[in-house]
Amino acid sequence: MASNTTKEMLVDLSPVIKVYKDGTVERLFGSPHVPPSPEDAATGVSSKDINISPVVQARLYLPKLTDPHQKLSVLVYYHGGGFCGESAFSFLDQRYMNILGAESKALIVSVEYRLAPEHPLPVAYEDSWIALQWVASHVIEKPGMQKEQWLTEHADFGKIYVGGDSAGGNIVHNILLRAGAEPLPGDVKILGGFLSHPSFWGSKPIESETIEEIEQNFLSKFWLFVYPSAPGGIDNPMINPFVDDAPSLSGLGCKRLLVCLAEKDPLTSRGIIYVESVKKSGWNGEVELVEVEGEVHCFHILDPEKDKAKDLIKRLASFISQ
Repeated sequence: MASNTTKEMLVDLSPVIKVYKDGTVERLFGSPHVPPSPEDAATGVSSKDINISPVVQARLYLPKLTDPHQKLSVLVYYHGGGFCGESAFSFLDQRYMNILGAESKALIVSVEYRLAPEHPLPVAYEDSWIALQWVASHVIEKPGMQKEQWLTEHADFGKIYVGGDSAGGNIVHNILLRAGAEPLPGDVKILGGFLSHPSFWGSKPIESETIEEIEQNFLSKFWLFVYPSAPGGIDNPMINPFVDDAPSLSGLGCKRLLVCLAEKDPLTSRGIIYVESVKKSGWNGEVELVEVEGEVHCFHILDPEKDKAKDLIKRLASFISQ
């Protein structure tokens, strides 16, 4: 007989997340939250937390300056975690942002969007757009508007980038489509975007996949968990940009695109198709593909000291510092 203290399970997506009938959410992966640092000992990067809106927060990163009036590229970054885990305030993301900020000499706004299941999609997309609008709004002179000093003093608003890993890479794709259709405050333009190991999926097999593998794949279950009301389910254009009713990739709102993939990542095949589809779409920009041999999903965040991780981070840094 079960103990009275045993909770009834509603959703079990181990080893990632469990949800109980009493509403309790148990996240089984991810790294602990850590505070920002006035100056990271390893990289010299400074960080601080800010409130963008009543519901959206961010951690800002400022590299060590060689000139107090230095203007920097700006990266608006969206973390991974399947839309339901990890955080802009986590140890893994803090370490990654410190390294990327030091390498790129870019000012980074790492967005803390709200997570499913407490806040199902499309909330994360809306929060991510709000954060980008907030960054762009710093070019507008409006009485009484509170501005972030690091942005007003050091941001080069002609060099705005968006980037993300895994679910964050998926967010970047959707943000770029929206930016191509809706103007940002002050008519700020996005120069470039990077999608690192982006999360794309769908109901139709590609290459060596089978229908059974598609249906049983974790991402199929995950998408329906984080976005239960998604029109079209796993073929919603936000997760499957290749369906007939998806917005044209020719509308991506940037001039440069970098897609980074890993050989042993199950998502890589769709990442390659994404790059090919962008090239065929008539999009008027430059797209580059980097595929790292022998590596797995988001390896550069999990172990940034590996040589291949260092190489990939340098590639990302080079992209956002141009």
